[in-house]
Amino acid sequence: MALQRLQIEGEWFTDGSGHARILRGVNLGGDCKMPFTPNGHTNLPTDFADHRTVSFIGRPFPLAEAGEHFARLKAWGFNCLRLLTTWEAVEHAGPGQYDEAYLDYFAKLCSMADDYGMYVFVDFHQDVWSRMTGGDGAPGWCFEAVGLDYTKFRAAGAAHVMQYKYDFARGGRQEENYGTMTWSQNYRYPANAFMWTFFFAGKTFCPDFMIDGRNVQDYLQDHYIGAMEAVARRIKHLPNVIGFDSLNEPGSGYVGHPVSAQASDEGAGKLKHRRPGLDWSVLDGLAVARGIPRDIERLKLDWEVKRVVPSGTERVNPDGVSIWLDGAKCPFEQAGCYRLKDGKIEVLNEDFFRSVNGKPVRMEVDFMGPFFQRVAVALRAIEPDWLLFAELDPGEGFAHGFPKDTPRGTVNASHWYDIVTLGTKTFGFPTWLNPYNGRTLEGADAIEELYTKQLGFIKETAKTLNDGQGAPTLIGEFGIPYDLHDAAAYKAWAAGDHSDAPWEKHVIALDLMYCAMDKLLISSTHWNYTASNRNDQAVGDGWNQEDLSIYSVDQRTDSNDINSGGRALAGFVRPYARSIAGRPLKVKFKRETGLFRFVYEASSDAESEIFVPALQYPNGFEIEVEGGTVVRDDSNQSIRVRADGIGKVGVAITRL
Repeated sequence: MALQRLQIEGEWFTDGSGHARILRGVNLGGDCKMPFTPNGHTNLPTDFADHRTVSFIGRPFPLAEAGEHFARLKAWGFNCLRLLTTWEAVEHAGPGQYDEAYLDYFAKLCSMADDYGMYVFVDFHQDVWSRMTGGDGAPGWCFEAVGLDYTKFRAAGAAHVMQYKYDFARGGRQEENYGTMTWSQNYRYPANAFMWTFFFAGKTFCPDFMIDGRNVQDYLQDHYIGAMEAVARRIKHLPNVIGFDSLNEPGSGYVGHPVSAQASDEGAGKLKHRRPGLDWSVLDGLAVARGIPRDIERLKLDWEVKRVVPSGTERVNPDGVSIWLDGAKCPFEQAGCYRLKDGKIEVLNEDFFRSVNGKPVRMEVDFMGPFFQRVAVALRAIEPDWLLFAELDPGEGFAHGFPKDTPRGTVNASHWYDIVTLGTKTFGFPTWLNPYNGRTLEGADAIEELYTKQLGFIKETAKTLNDGQGAPTLIGEFGIPYDLHDAAAYKAWAAGDHSDAPWEKHVIALDLMYCAMDKLLISSTHWNYTASNRNDQAVGDGWNQEDLSIYSVDQRTDSNDINSGGRALAGFVRPYARSIAGRPLKVKFKRETGLFRFVYEASSDAESEIFVPALQYPNGFEIEVEGGTVVRDDSNQSIRVRADGIGKVGVAITRL
C-alpha cells in the first residue's frame, strides 16, 4: 500500500498531503514480553537459566499466521500498531550479539503491516526492568555486568516474581500468591531500583563504577540504544514505520529519594503516595541487597475507609542472602552513601540520591531529557524523519511534565488506565469509585466526564513540547481487563452463552473511554491484541495473570468470520475520521443509537475519509453532509467526504 510517512504539525499528525491523521491503533501484542521458544508465559515454571539462548521469533505470531491477524485488525478499523519488541529479544545472547534471525522476522512483520494499511511505531517494551525482576525487557546478562546475581533475588526477597511464587501444580488464579497488578511493586524492590538508578543516573551517583572502560550508565544505555539501532537499520526503508517509543514506562530508581525515610513518609516531602505492598525505603533496599534482614511495613488498600493503611510488618531476607556476586562491591557504598559497621548498615549521606554538591537532582530535567536526546539522535542518524514517542515515569513524571530539552519531533505517548477497574477487575454502576477523592460517581456520564478530565490533563502536558508549538497526544496504552468480576464472561462462554450479554460491562467501559478520547480529538493504541490469549485466569495474555486482550483464540469458533475471537467488539469497533483534509473540530458517537457526528474545518476540497464499521451498522446507514458531498465505499467500510470549499463541514451518520 506504501503509506505516506507521517510528521507532526502542532497537535496533529499530518501526511504528505497535509491531511490531519487520527491514529486508532492497538498494541501488538501482550505476549511479546516473553520468549516464544521456550514458551515463556509466566504460568509456566522457569529458573531463567536459558536466558542467553531464548528466541522471540513467533511473538506476536508466526509469519504464516500474520495475514489472518492483520486482516482482522484492519476489519476492526485499526490503522496503527504499537509493535512490541524488547531489548532481550534483540540482544539476549550477550553484549553486542544481536539475534539476526529475529531482526529478519521483525522487519518482515513491519513490512506486512504496510500491506494492510497499518502505520507502525516500535515499542522497546519493558516492565519493572526484566523477566528476572518480575516483568520483561532487559537481557539477563545486564545483572552479571553490574555485579548482581539474579539467582539470589528470590532467596533475598529482592524481587516479586510470579514464576517464584506461583503454585504450578495447583494452577488457576492465585491472588494470595501473586495478586492482581502486584508486579508493579517491583519498582520499589532493590533489584529493580538498582538497575534503574544505574541506567539513568550512574554517572551522577556512582561516577567511578566502570564496566569495560565506561561508566555503568553509558554501558547500559549504549547497549539499549545499540539494540534499537539494530532494529532501526532493518526497517529504515519502510514508509509506514513512523518512529520509536523511547522506553515503555521507565522507572526512576532511587533518584530524588532520601535514604532512610519510607517512601510514604510525609516528612520526606511526600515523595510518593502510599501504595499497597511493602513500604521500602532506600536503606531497606541497600541492606537487603547486602544480606541484612529488614522488617518492612506492609500496606494495603482498605476499601471501607478508602485509603491505604498499614497491615503489619514483614521480615525480608531472614536468611541474610546477598544478591551481589562474589567479589562485587556495592557502588553506592563505594561512593559514600552508607557503610557497614559491625554487621549493621549506617547512613553517611541522607541526601545521597537527592542532591549533588548541594544542587537538587530532578529526574525529568537531569536524566529523562538527556535520555530522550540520546535516543532521538541515534535513531535519526538512521532515518531523519522518525518521530519520538516519549514516555515519563508513569508514577512520578506527570507531576513535572516533559523536560524543556525534549527533542523536536516528539509525540506525547503517555499511558492512561482506569486504575480502579484495572486493580479490582470490576466495573459497574452506580458505585464506581473515584480513586482521587474517594467519592462514588453516579452513572455513565459522570464516569465519562472523569475520564475526559484525566485524559485532558495528559493532553495538556503536550503543549510544551516541540519548542512550545505543541505535539500530538497518542495514548500509548489504555484498556480493560476482560476477566472482570471473577471471569464471569468466560464462565458464561464456557456454559454456551456466546451472545453479547456477558460482555455488556466491558462494552460500556470501553465505550466511555473512546468517547472521552473522541471529545479530546486524541489518538490512541489500545492495550492489547494477544494472538495466544486464553480464557484462562492463569494464562490470559501470558504475563503475570493479566488479561486485557481484545482477542482470544478460545473464542475463535468460525474461521470464516473475521470477527470470531473478538471480545466486546461494540466497545472499540466504532466510526472515526481517519484522514481529514483540514483540522477536526468535533467528534461524537452515540453507541446506543449509532448516531455519529463529525465536524471539521476544511482547508481544501480534497477528500476526507471516515471509517464506518459494518458491525455498528448491520442494516446500513444514512449520511447527511453539510458543506460537502459524500461517496460511499462499503467494501472498505468507509466514506469519503469532499468539502465544497474552505470552511466548516458537518457529517452525520445514522443507523438504519
